Amino acid sequence: MTNNLKLQHSQLSTVRKRAKKYLVKSIGSAKLLPIATAMVLAGCSSMAPDYERSDSSVANEWQLKQVEETQGLSSQKALDIPWKDFIKDERLVSLIDMGLNSSRTLQEALADVESARATYRIQRSDLFPDVDASLSGNRSKASTGDISTTYEAEAGFSSYEIDLFGKNRSLTQAEMETYLATAETAKAAKITLIGEIANAWLTLAADSNLLTLAEQTATNAQQAMEITNKRLSYGVDSRIDVASAETIYYSARSDIASYRTQVEQDINALRLLVGEDFDDSLLAYSLPDSNQLVTDVPADVSSEVLLNRPDVLSAEYNLKSANANIGAARAAFFPTISLTATGGLTSSVLSNIFSGGASSIWSIAPSISLPIFDGGENKANLAYSEAQQQKYLAAYEYAIQSAFTEVADALARRATIQDQLDAEDALVEASTRSYELSVARYENGVDSFQTALESQRTMYSASQSLITTRQADLSNRITLYKVLGGGLAPIEGEVE
Repeated sequence: MTNNLKLQHSQLSTVRKRAKKYLVKSIGSAKLLPIATAMVLAGCSSMAPDYERSDSSVANEWQLKQVEETQGLSSQKALDIPWKDFIKDERLVSLIDMGLNSSRTLQEALADVESARATYRIQRSDLFPDVDASLSGNRSKASTGDISTTYEAEAGFSSYEIDLFGKNRSLTQAEMETYLATAETAKAAKITLIGEIANAWLTLAADSNLLTLAEQTATNAQQAMEITNKRLSYGVDSRIDVASAETIYYSARSDIASYRTQVEQDINALRLLVGEDFDDSLLAYSLPDSNQLVTDVPADVSSEVLLNRPDVLSAEYNLKSANANIGAARAAFFPTISLTATGGLTSSVLSNIFSGGASSIWSIAPSISLPIFDGGENKANLAYSEAQQQKYLAAYEYAIQSAFTEVADALARRATIQDQLDAEDALVEASTRSYELSVARYENGVDSFQTALESQRTMYSASQSLITTRQADLSNRITLYKVLGGGLAPIEGEVE
């Protein structure tokens, strides 16, 4: 018995090697002809409705006045400008680079892409039969005392659904479109992250400027307090002048505490966006000039540029997925045809099963299932798929409308912000001169302290407004680049 087991083990090793060669050869041979036949039958068209891009009810062009008043725009389109060419400040470039590598939100979006890719591959596998191979043996003794041994090697598939009406093809197409939508969502997340890091960096710079301004105002107010207290001791000023000087001093002290908190929170927010710690040398504690921070981008006259935005493409892919699901729901009304087929060899000697001493065996068992009564399930599924298609159609059109509005808003701000900057810069200069003159007149006894105090408040408010508007100008340039689809152009020397 032991010798027989050793012999069979040796034979099995030889059989395994021969089986591999046989299976590779037999897949393309007539022995598994049913598989090839099923593959041909499965090559049918989908029952999904033909997809046509929606004619969304939005304007075809921006307001010409907005485009004409947007000065200094380059000739390149935003989507053709890599973000590293758009951002000029090396500190900000370094932070964005770190964020693209370490941001948890972006990693989450990329993981969703891989999940969608795997789901598509799972669904796509239904288009092909699962081919299995088996090797079995049987040893029996008859009543006459004769002992017979048989071995069989088979390769085939079971319950393979022949996709005559395109159900599996439609479901596969739906998963493909979902995967593409997820990939575009990840691209949109990348663009958003670039804009968020840049704006967080600018917010820190603006709040740092406001903190410095509050500290300077507090210093000037403290000097004014000292002067009024001295003049009070001489009987020149009244206590109301001292109290008035104290109001602006303590107001500035309150602003200092608030801005210090805001600066720390800005740094924390930037660290969260970047996803890792960074050196403080990469931070901006003063707003840069616009020509030192970013490159100007154009506003393309045609709104067709919006159709290439990742968020709009994602909405369109979702619509196509819903469209394909209608095809799958329609196919459910038709019969389901399944096929089981095997082909192989049988022999009384294990070692001869692949060497010519064996006989061929095969079997094929088709089956058909026709839906007769399902309680309205198929009709409900079709109605659901059609409703979902209408939902995603509305979402796609809204995505286009939202994109157009974002660009129009950014252009509207861009067209007027320079005038606002010029006016506020002139206001700061005028209020500074007024403050200096009123303080001089007060110190020389020509004017009251209330006039100097009012001039100081005006100067402080005007300076705050100028800082905020400068931040808005820089943020608007980044926003315009983002909403026009910038941020995805390949960077030279990097592999996409």
